[in-house]
Amino acid sequence: MNPLILSLGVAASLLTTQAATLLLKDGWIFTASGPVLTNASVLIRDGRIEKVGPGLRDPADTVVELGGQRVFPGLIAPTTVLGLLEIDAIRATRDTTEVGDYTPDVSAWIAVNPESELIPVARANGYTHAQVVPAGGTVAGYSGLIQLDGWTIEDLAVEKAVALHLRWPGFGLDTTPRPPGKDSGPSLEDQVRDRDRKLREIDSFFTEATAYSEAKKVAKEGFRVVPAWESMLPVVRKERPLWIHANEARAIRSAAEWSVRRGFKAVIAGGRDALREATYLAEHRIPVAFEHVFTQPVRDTDAYDVHYAAPARLSKAGVLIAFSEGTDQFGASSIRNIPYSAAQARAFGLPYEDAVRGLTLNAARMLGIADRVGSIEPGKEATLFVADGDILDLKAQVRRMWIRGREVDLSSRHTRLYEKYRKRPAPVPAPKSER
Repeated sequence: MNPLILSLGVAASLLTTQAATLLLKDGWIFTASGPVLTNASVLIRDGRIEKVGPGLRDPADTVVELGGQRVFPGLIAPTTVLGLLEIDAIRATRDTTEVGDYTPDVSAWIAVNPESELIPVARANGYTHAQVVPAGGTVAGYSGLIQLDGWTIEDLAVEKAVALHLRWPGFGLDTTPRPPGKDSGPSLEDQVRDRDRKLREIDSFFTEATAYSEAKKVAKEGFRVVPAWESMLPVVRKERPLWIHANEARAIRSAAEWSVRRGFKAVIAGGRDALREATYLAEHRIPVAFEHVFTQPVRDTDAYDVHYAAPARLSKAGVLIAFSEGTDQFGASSIRNIPYSAAQARAFGLPYEDAVRGLTLNAARMLGIADRVGSIEPGKEATLFVADGDILDLKAQVRRMWIRGREVDLSSRHTRLYEKYRKRPAPVPAPKSER
């Protein structure tokens, strides 16, 4: 064997061994699952958290002196099109929507672009994971969970089929007066009939999927496999949750009652008017991925702070909430701003611990990964970051980040442009004769 190759291999092996243990020493540890620990440390071994607490003096290959900085669990974006959408105005960079109303066999993770410039931007403000959601249609397909670091989509993919996504029909009616004629639009009666038809179609689709599941259980030979129905099996067999996208109060109540009747493990995504159905949602333990802290009130009778205060009131009612930005045209580029939704909710009554959990542990619970990430606890993956201030504070900067115990780069297009223009040469003064 070439001696140079051998020496390089030995060097790489030594570096790997040296990085096996890491001690983050003497900082504020925001565990998310418990109290904030001051003057505490985190010991990481082989990519997992081994110890958390004050006074840790265990030997480690690498010691990071925190000097009072703050350590948070990696933030999780529960509904996003990160990696599926780059620039909404450019069709070639949009890969969010499949053709058809019922496409349960679609998997969003496979379409993620690992070279997206928006991934490092989200990462730079503390985000380590995101649920990538297919848009369009009624049954849009399965979301995937990605970590925000890796060379290929296979590196990024943590869970390829997290949940099936269903977009519930809206209950609002267009009552705008129009002149009579062919362009007057559908009548109120037609709008109600169209909505009821869509609701029947949804129920019928899930009934057929359930029938397919039961038939497959008792079938012996010659059973005809249908890919779309195969994709529905994890949901109808209660192995995967169903995320229902709904915003208007009546739509939320209708979707919640339907999911309870069906026995599905449901999550409401969007949830603009979820506060109006807080009691029902809490009673049936239906979580809400809330996307509307900064949405303008839609009713004249709503208070100006109805959405600012909604997370606090939902949490007080017993509803599990997480903060997100949704899947619209700015959903991917706005992930970095989600912590400020939690900050606004904090200012309007949400306890600080619940605000942090709404960015971390609660999202992990909704996604079924709370046993691995979402909090700083012994036995969990070492996915966390160090900030020089409170992550809810606009002025705080993320200084270092680890995903599964490996430190990741925090540079992005924003930092590259900053450095480029910071070093821009001063303009050369024109000669006096030309002035």
